[in-house]
Amino acid sequence: MIIDLLLREHRNIDLLLVALEREVEIFEKGIRPDYEVIRAIISYFEVYPEVYHHPQEDLIFSKLKARDPDAAAIVGDLALEHQEVVDRLHHFARAIDAILADRELFRQDVGDIIRDFIVRERHHMKWEERDFFPAALKALSAQDWTEIASGHTDHGDPLFSETAAATSDALRAHILQLEQEAEAERSSVALACPKAAPQ
Repeated sequence: MIIDLLLREHRNIDLLLVALEREVEIFEKGIRPDYEVIRAIISYFEVYPEVYHHPQEDLIFSKLKARDPDAAAIVGDLALEHQEVVDRLHHFARAIDAILADRELFRQDVGDIIRDFIVRERHHMKWEERDFFPAALKALSAQDWTEIASGHTDHGDPLFSETAAATSDALRAHILQLEQEAEAERSSVALACPKAAPQ
């Protein structure tokens, strides 16, 4: 099902946002972050969501507008949302390029740009999952989904697919390490804070 694929892609995007959060925390402490990881994340967003993920959602939204214009109106302007995502990404990329070119920038300003990108990206995905996807699932027919699926070609996610390029290995390893650290942290918190006995 296309929606399941989009949800899985959202989870993958969130893994990248977690990795980016770690890097911005390092940056805000005055330590040099891993700019290779940051640039790889930017490159991923420039390619996969812009070229494959968003057009798929746009296709679903056009079907929703045709099937249930009122529901589409309630959901809002998906095309505008996607354009704002692209604009934020380019703003973020320009800030990183400026740092790497040794241009004078306030560390706080750059941190704010990156954090704004992370927060708004998560808000965008949450909005789609809360409002857009359920409306589409309710309004679209089996035939609509068949037509959407027939237009979908699996280009292979450049980072998370089996056929991902070797250039993604470092970023994938970094994300896997972050996942393991987060899991260990959750386990230690769970052990330190056992559930209270029922009253």
